[in-house]
Amino acid sequence: MIKKKRIKIIGAVCGFLGFIVIAWIFYPIVAYQINAPKLMTFLSPIAQADGVINTDANINDTDAATWFPTKASNLFTNDPVSFYTITIQRLGIVNAKVAIGGEDLSQSLIQYPGTALPGQIGNTTIFGHSVLPAFYNPKNYLTIFSTIPTLNEGDIITVNYDGITYKYSVEQKYIVDPSDVQVLSQDESDSFLTLVTCVPPGLTTYRGVIKARIMPVGEN
Repeated sequence: MIKKKRIKIIGAVCGFLGFIVIAWIFYPIVAYQINAPKLMTFLSPIAQADGVINTDANINDTDAATWFPTKASNLFTNDPVSFYTITIQRLGIVNAKVAIGGEDLSQSLIQYPGTALPGQIGNTTIFGHSVLPAFYNPKNYLTIFSTIPTLNEGDIITVNYDGITYKYSVEQKYIVDPSDVQVLSQDESDSFLTLVTCVPPGLTTYRGVIKARIMPVGEN
């Protein structure tokens, strides 16, 4: 009798722990869907007008050329590309490699070709892969941008390009539809850095966007 009770208790504990693990893994998706009406207000006017959502389960989301299908994907090539690095200390991302114009998001972050180089007037746009935050590893390019939606206004992003260090301060975060290419537009009022990943966590329905502005020399 005592042995049976122990077995029941152990089974109940194991079941409860299993439930906790499953809830921990999938909570980000559930929380995102609960907050979706509020998040939708951050969609750009273009996305709201189009109403087009990318629900293709077969999309190869490690291929940067598929992220904004309305733009010419032939800008992405497999030719040799140049690299620089990006650091986001708060997220544990240190000297992550950024390829200028590459395709494979499993090997590096990728700067969309034709966008401004770091430090230049315009908008440097960088794509990064994401998965469920429970599997986040800042050293793995398949998970590296999983937590960028947690960045807040004033957080610092550091870019080292051609031996020069640039610091950017986060100003905005919002979501757009995959058909909305306004995140690639070039704002010539200053030097901007835009980080883009797929959201909700682990899915490819929308694009989560972090926009930062370059900081004057001497500011921390």
